[in-house]
Amino acid sequence: MAHTWYDLTKLTGTADFTVQKVRLTASEIAIEGNFELPPMAKMSYEDQIFVAQFIKAHGSIKQMEELFGVSYPTIKSRLNKIGSQLNFIEVINKPDANDVLDKLERGEITPEKAIESLRE
Repeated sequence: MAHTWYDLTKLTGTADFTVQKVRLTASEIAIEGNFELPPMAKMSYEDQIFVAQFIKAHGSIKQMEELFGVSYPTIKSRLNKIGSQLNFIEVINKPDANDVLDKLERGEITPEKAIESLRE
């Protein structure tokens, strides 16, 4: 009998753990090793539900207030708590070569700046 994700999070609570065996349902292939869980999977089941609902509400705090029957500050506090559990990465947008050349052509940047942007 397959257990749910809720069963696993109920058993493990907030303890750190790794998954050592994964079985692909359709093919019955099993993969063994030490697999670290992604940050969202390490959250409590309740926080995972909250994040899923927040995404379904397209980030609308107003909808979250109505759904959970709590105030704006409560939603913000919960989001801050959840956010502190996640490791965010810094996204650096690489400039598009065509955009750089267009800016150079329009005189918005110097040739030196264009070269520097293209090298990044």
